[in-house]
Amino acid sequence: MDTTGILDEALERLHSTGPERDGWLTNHAPMAVEALTRHGHSAAVHRWLDAYAPKLEEAPAPYAPVTAENWREALGDPARITDWARFFAREVDDRAWREVLAEWWPRLLPGIAGGATHPVIRTGHAVRTLLAPGGETAPRRAELAHALGYWAARHQPLPPLAPPAAAPDAAAALAAVPPVPEQEGGIRARLAQLTALPVWGAETEPEAVRERLAELVTAAVHRYATHGHGEPIMLVHAATAPNAVLRALPALPRSLWAPSLAAAWSASAAVTAAYTPREAVPYAADDSLTAEEVFARAAAHGDDHTIKFADTALDVGGPLALAAAVRSVELNPPVF
Repeated sequence: MDTTGILDEALERLHSTGPERDGWLTNHAPMAVEALTRHGHSAAVHRWLDAYAPKLEEAPAPYAPVTAENWREALGDPARITDWARFFAREVDDRAWREVLAEWWPRLLPGIAGGATHPVIRTGHAVRTLLAPGGETAPRRAELAHALGYWAARHQPLPPLAPPAAAPDAAAALAAVPPVPEQEGGIRARLAQLTALPVWGAETEPEAVRERLAELVTAAVHRYATHGHGEPIMLVHAATAPNAVLRALPALPRSLWAPSLAAAWSASAAVTAAYTPREAVPYAADDSLTAEEVFARAAAHGDDHTIKFADTALDVGGPLALAAAVRSVELNPPVF
């Protein structure tokens, strides 16, 4: 829990900026600063933001207001990013944020892959801050509004997929994901090539759902250690997207947990299909490293994806997860 007030300061600083830059690249700053404060690096937040600031753009101009009556036609329209953020700002001002989240979560889940999964990841970070003791501050509620608005604007369902086979566990399921034929271009072009994903995680009992989600996050983090070289930035999302869903579970009605698992699996598997390399590269764990040392390396490295992946790896814990986090430090270009 951040008791310094720095996270709220950082979020207020960021809420005049848009969720994207250079067309459709994501603004990762709200997620990275949340991870930094979460792991005791609040003192580095404003310096990190100063370095990231040249990448930030002002929020786009509004297009047409989103309302309770017309939201369906606005879903998935990136021209309405600011309209969606304003809609959710009104929602979280007028109602309890958990009520808003529970209403919109099932509407947004089918588009979990939209924006390269960044909107759901930003939502997971926002929910984690709100669930912390004393976390229901105005900047954090506003952050949830921005995250949900981004998700609604970039909502993108996957194409219909066939189930080629069932897998016994999450690691086997990710290993069985068939790569897309043409691993070139952006994620939207790659996801359009998806035709099938293995069957896994067909759980309905809430506690089993939580366990399977944790298993998926663990498998994706561990796989990064040996497969992250395929695309070091994009393959981070195979772990951080399902972890965002896992972080949101405590704030959701249990009736929404099973569909959340199904969506998290589809997102993780889709990213894996889009970017996984043909061959693994062995990578050994360094048992001498502590979690604090590994995250400090990621924070000093400064790359936003690396910070967020280290944050997820620390949730998993253990030598192989820490090795995967170190691998991300090695593979991604540093900021500092």
